Amino acid sequence: MARRYVVTGRNGQVAQSLIERVERHSEIEIIPLARPDLDLADIETIERALTEARPELIISAAAYTAVDQAESDAAKAFLVNGAAINEISRVAAKLNVPIVHLSTDYVFNGNKTSPYHESDPVAPLCVYGQSKLEGERRLIASGADYVILRTAWVYSPFNKNFLRTMLHLAASRDELHVVADQYGNPTSALDIADAILTVADNLLSSRDGRLRGIFHMAGSGEASWADFASGILRISAEMGGPSAIVHPIPTAQYPTPARRPNNSRLDCGKLESIHGIRLPNWQIATATTLQRLLAGGAG
Repeated sequence: MARRYVVTGRNGQVAQSLIERVERHSEIEIIPLARPDLDLADIETIERALTEARPELIISAAAYTAVDQAESDAAKAFLVNGAAINEISRVAAKLNVPIVHLSTDYVFNGNKTSPYHESDPVAPLCVYGQSKLEGERRLIASGADYVILRTAWVYSPFNKNFLRTMLHLAASRDELHVVADQYGNPTSALDIADAILTVADNLLSSRDGRLRGIFHMAGSGEASWADFASGILRISAEMGGPSAIVHPIPTAQYPTPARRPNNSRLDCGKLESIHGIRLPNWQIATATTLQRLLAGGAG
């Protein structure tokens, strides 16, 4: 009998990656729950949808992720990223099943000059980060058996993301201007899916408390957005895809409604030492994603 994992959302990058990756695991069944059956903006739908799905583990992957839009839509951001996570956590505790919840590097303010550890103080600069932190706190207080995985700069062959945007822009422009004073860890959603499946197996296989709590989970290696763009387009050109010259610019020349941390690099050593997981270098993972996209394998 296959293990039943419920994942919130169906069309998000991580949900789609999980649905694809689980094809390698005959012992696991992924059950995606999304609107209208489970609507994070309609709290009343959550308990019934989760209970009827009979999960052995819940993967909380869906979120309000429109970082700039959240500044003018804070109520919905906190509803989806805070109150809905509180309800999912409550139901997980009631059903006595573990929950793996995705959070973000944007819970930090970026003032630290080195990568962030799980124990570092949180102080999000924007509504999106504040709402995701609220979800973390609600989950921790719920009494559920949980793992929080903070990740960063997610891209994949699916949906809208930075990598696909750079490819699209390079197809029609010779030069791009990209922010060069914000640093983080580009992370493949397909690698995130693989890591989640390992964490889930660990949780169901052991009651060891060290396996629980908050972990940082991001691609190996660091980059600025300009570095990431340059890497994407260099690799794309090597594969015969679109390319453009990337001009680094400061954040001040590309103002956005939401403030973003200048440094949101994550130290992922805890995840490696306790769960045995180290995500691939972002340049390797980027090449894998580009190879698929340029071959026509977009989601």
